[in-house]
Amino acid sequence: MDEVKYPVLTEKTIRLLEKNQYTFDVNKKSTKTQIKKWIENFFNVKVKAINSHIPPEKKKKIGSIIGRSVRSKRMIITLKYGYSIPLFSNK
Repeated sequence: MDEVKYPVLTEKTIRLLEKNQYTFDVNKKSTKTQIKKWIENFFNVKVKAINSHIPPEKKKKIGSIIGRSVRSKRMIITLKYGYSIPLFSNK
């Protein structure tokens, strides 16, 4: 099961990168402990803190059908000093 879906890159999350905080959308059933272990093992970093929230649903209209966007949990991960996660490839 994939715990982390993808990194979130918005204006706010790019500002958080300066504070060594990274934002990811994760599986809705994942816990902070599971995400911490996954991030530490996959990226070989040390996690200082994790904050989580579930963003509100957004309505989407396609023709006459009104639906809702897929919801996921969002985690803001603060790394210990000296660690970083490469979000952009150097190619």
